[in-house]
Amino acid sequence: MFVPFDTLPEESKIWIYQSNRKFSDDEIQEIENDLTSFLENWTAHGQHLEASFVTRYNRFIIIAVNQEVQAATGCSIDASVLFIQNLEQKYGVDLLDKMNVTFKIGDHVAFKPLIEFKKMAKEKAVSENTIVFNNLLNTLGEWQDFWEVPASESWHSRFF
Repeated sequence: MFVPFDTLPEESKIWIYQSNRKFSDDEIQEIENDLTSFLENWTAHGQHLEASFVTRYNRFIIIAVNQEVQAATGCSIDASVLFIQNLEQKYGVDLLDKMNVTFKIGDHVAFKPLIEFKKMAKEKAVSENTIVFNNLLNTLGEWQDFWEVPASESWHSRFF
């Protein structure tokens, strides 16, 4: 059951998917329509999941489910991963590779493979103050507070 994103509690489970390229506004509209349809019918053990999503920077898809109502289970999570894989194929993007880093350079959102980000850190092209996107968060509350943070405050800090 699709619900407005801002109605979900902070304890809601989230999954953050980052694209290796920026989506066009038209692509975002299509993705949002497809996500709404998917989440409207998303179930776990025959029970509708109270779920929602947001997109950010034409690059991120954040899916959230209120586990207080009904927890996502293995099969329902598999269904969501299949949905994301279908988006990857449809748009020719990578959404599942966690070995990539997205960060801000001024107002620009940049994307680099992890090895290149490490090299940039070594060369001082990015610093501990560089704003990074921590996509390893598990709850909506964590996402709200710790998604866009200086590299020194995330797992990225080990590169400095």
